[in-house]
Amino acid sequence: SDLEYLCSYFNKKISNIKKYLQLRTIGEDQWLTSVLHKIAKDIVILRDLLNDMETEIKQQEKLNNLLKELQKAAARDKNEAQHLAEHIPTYLPKPTQHCIIMPTVKHEEQTKVGPEFAKKPAKEKKVIKEIALITAEEFAVLPMYLKGRLTYDQINAVVQEINKAVVSKYKIMHQPLKSMSFAVRNLYQRFMDEETKDTKGEFFVVEADIKEFTVLKVDKRFHSILSILRHCHRVREVRGSRLVRYVVC
Repeated sequence: SDLEYLCSYFNKKISNIKKYLQLRTIGEDQWLTSVLHKIAKDIVILRDLLNDMETEIKQQEKLNNLLKELQKAAARDKNEAQHLAEHIPTYLPKPTQHCIIMPTVKHEEQTKVGPEFAKKPAKEKKVIKEIALITAEEFAVLPMYLKGRLTYDQINAVVQEINKAVVSKYKIMHQPLKSMSFAVRNLYQRFMDEETKDTKGEFFVVEADIKEFTVLKVDKRFHSILSILRHCHRVREVRGSRLVRYVVC
């Protein structure tokens, strides 16, 4: 085996010497030298192209992985949206009309143009502004010292009751005096007495209105909810003559 190894070793050396001699012969030929230089340049160009191709492939692989992640995220968002659509929370407020339009008759004498062209009484539309319900997002960011143990539904239930008082009050305010009963006329007079220059053109209620038109108790819990409504810019207070007026924002 040692002899075979030596024979193989010497044969390899002889083969290398023959190649060196052939290359030396090629190096002495000017035409072959120019061909070798051209091949060397082409090899450099091919190497650069291969490097660029490798860089592009890596970039494409990154983009492909990014697209796969985006597809997964889109699929998750779609599933979550579908789940939310099928499981809408019952505590979310239903669409509510924040303004009630009350048609009132304008008390002016009719201008007679002719028996067949007599004008009908002109009607004006009176709008009663209501308090907008608190949204889930607003409730979520309420400070704990304001929110306490109050729930989202409890707050909006009070809002709806206050709106009931606002609507009931201003329906009377827009009612013709001749159609009022004695009790309603007394309420109307109280409403007029409670008006101030700061509430002119505004919609407001006082605690007496809450007691008159709703089943709410004007207690500590009620005032806590009013603090939340002030914080969320749903109402503001106007004080005067030992009376607090809750003005709809």
